[in-house]
Parts: sequence; C-alpha cells; structure tokens
Amino acid sequence: MAQRAIREYDAKKMLERLWPAYLGDVAVFGGKAVAVTPLTDWDRLEGENPWLQREKLVVKPDQLIGKRGKHGLILLDADLPAAKRWVQERMGKPVTVGQVTGVLDHFIIEPFLPPSREYYLAVKSDRDGDTIYFSPEGGMDIEENWDQVISIPVPVATNVENVPVAEKLPAGLISQERTFFPPFIKGIFKFYSDLHFAFLEFNPLAVTGNRVVPLDTKARLDDTAFFEVGKKWGDISFPPPFGRPPSKEELYIKELDEGTGASLKLTILNPKGRVWTMNAGGGASVIYTDTIVDLGFAEELANYGEYSGNPSQEFTYKYARTILDLFTREKDPQGRPKILIIGGGIANFTDVAETLAGIIQALTEYKDRLQAVNARIYLRRGGPNWQEGLRRMKEVGKTLGVPMEVHGPEMHMTRIVSLALQERQA
Repeated sequence: MAQRAIREYDAKKMLERLWPAYLGDVAVFGGKAVAVTPLTDWDRLEGENPWLQREKLVVKPDQLIGKRGKHGLILLDADLPAAKRWVQERMGKPVTVGQVTGVLDHFIIEPFLPPSREYYLAVKSDRDGDTIYFSPEGGMDIEENWDQVISIPVPVATNVENVPVAEKLPAGLISQERTFFPPFIKGIFKFYSDLHFAFLEFNPLAVTGNRVVPLDTKARLDDTAFFEVGKKWGDISFPPPFGRPPSKEELYIKELDEGTGASLKLTILNPKGRVWTMNAGGGASVIYTDTIVDLGFAEELANYGEYSGNPSQEFTYKYARTILDLFTREKDPQGRPKILIIGGGIANFTDVAETLAGIIQALTEYKDRLQAVNARIYLRRGGPNWQEGLRRMKEVGKTLGVPMEVHGPEMHMTRIVSLALQERQA
C-alpha cells in the first residue's frame, strides 16, 4: 500500500459525488466547496457558484497543511470580497508552518457555519485491519482531548455490518445521536473501504438533524488501487508535502509509473539517509518501513516506495537505477556503511527472476559507486521463479565487491531488516 495524501477539496467532492450510494438513506450531504489556484477565473467561479455571493464564507489553504487554525491560516465568516482579497494577498507568497516554509498556491472556499456541536470521526488502516475513531468532542483541540475518543477495530475481511458500532459509542450520547451515528459510521466505512482509502478524518464534523457537513477533512488513498477504482476517484491529484516540491527523480518515477500498468512509486524522505529500500509490493513497503522505524532508524531512512504489478525487466531496471544513483551520491559522513534493503513478500504473479534481472543490471552498472560508498546489500524475496532469481543475484553478488546477503521466503520479512540494521555503529 502506497499511502498518498489528497487535497481536502478532492476528498470532499468525491464524498459529495458518491454520497447517495453510501449514505443517501442515512443523511443529507450539506457541504459545498470551490477550489482556487493561480489560474482561477474569479468571474467564472462566481457565475458557476452563485452561493459564493449569498453566504458567509470560510477560506483556507488546501496544501496538506496541518493545524491551519492554530497557524492563522483560516479566514472565517467572510463575504466574497473579503475572501477574494484574503486569497489574493497570500497567493504565491511563502508562509512558514512550524519548521517548514512553502508557497501558497491552492485554496478552498466553503460556506461558513455558525458554531454548533462538533464531532470527530476518522478511519485508519494498518497491517491488522482498520480502526474507526469517534468522539462527540471534535475540533482543533482533539489531540489534547484524545481520552474522549473511542476506537472501534474492524479486523481484516470483517463486514462492518457485523461490527457492534452502537455498543461502542460513548455513553453520554443522547437518543437521537445513538440512532443516527451507527448507520452513518458504517456508511462512511464502506465508502472508505470501497474507494481504497488508507486514512480519512473529519474534524470537526457538523451534524444538524440528518444534515452532515465535514468542516475539515484529511484523506490519504492507497494509490496502487488506481487501476481498480481510479474512475471513482475522479480527477484528483497527489500533491507533494507542503514545502517540499517533488525532486526530478520522483517526477521521473512518476512518469515511468504512468507509462506502465505496473506500479512504480518513490518518495525521497532524506537524501542523506544511510538506509535505503527497494521494496516489491505496496504492503511489503509498509511493513519494511514500519520495521525500520520501530528499530530506531527513522532519521536515517532515506526513501519510501515500491515496485509491484509485475513490471518488466526494463522498467524495473530504470526504477533500480534511479534509486542506486541516489544511494551512491554521497558517503556516510561518519564513515559507516550504507544499507540497501531489497525486500518483498511472496509474490502472487510477479516474475521474481525477471524483476531481479532488472535490478541485477542496475547493480552491475553501479558496481564501482557501490564500493565507493561502502554499500551493504540485503535481499529477501519469494514468489514465481524466485529460485532462479536468487541464484542469479547470488552470482552477481560475488562480482560486486560489496557484502551481500540473499534470502528466499524461508527468511521472515522483517528479519532481513534486523540483519541489515543490527550493527548500528558499524
């Protein structure tokens, strides 16, 4: 699973478009929104959305920025001229949020709702399944009031209709809330699951009778599901984290990804990091990344990504070459070995020998540079034709001049990470 954040506007328009299919019998969607970019024609925007001139408005940047209210990045209860002026004063200007500085270029405008009861609702996925989070006390202080949030686990392959949501709700809810929220939460979960979200949060969520408005929404999708549900997603984008424009290598891999039916993903976390990964499979990439972090190497983790869907030898070579080029640019400042983990689960249909052939081609090409950075390579792989693939990898390992360990499915997935990182001060 490659979790990628989407804009609030895109999440809300997706919810609005698919609401009747999942929640049409439960509640009315009360949200409206428009997106504003440097290319926005304000006259056309107003003409197509007359409510902008009738209603009080909320304006905020839509660039994956957290805690916008606490950073003074929300305009409340404004008329259209004030909203337009607020956007124009900030469009294209740098702003610092915490320790990150970026340029504002995307905004979302919505109707302003007077203060009312604010709820919190979220769904999050992890390796054990999904978890629903709910609280009747939502808002910007939710983290400080996390003890009031109840969690409802939904194990893998469990039908949410069989989950006792009503029994898990907080005791203090009134009768109307206890009637409304169980089917509403289940409908949201079905939407979440069917559309392959990895995270979806409404905070706060305004509910008046059966009219629901998500006032603030955060969402991440499993982008490896694009070929399955991309049409339902609609015209969405995956923007880079605020303050970090995509590198030329990330853009190159994105271009490769768009040119194949397979999946090729790359996010550079720390180009000076000592631990790099080249993982086969979205689920495997999450497990390997979590294990590296759990072992205390989060600050040294250089990248996140995956190749999956049976990419050809050529595409795998280009993917591997890109990572190896980044991996071998600089020695570790402290003189320690640099670690490359070539990981993966047990593939269902990917030809392991063919994909490893592409990686072998790249490793051979970068032989001298691998030696120069004192590389150590650890591989674990299984699936169709894995024996031949690992045999070839062991053969090339004898010629690279750097330590390499090669393991098949007999090695536990996370054990290879422990082997690679066991000598922290090596």
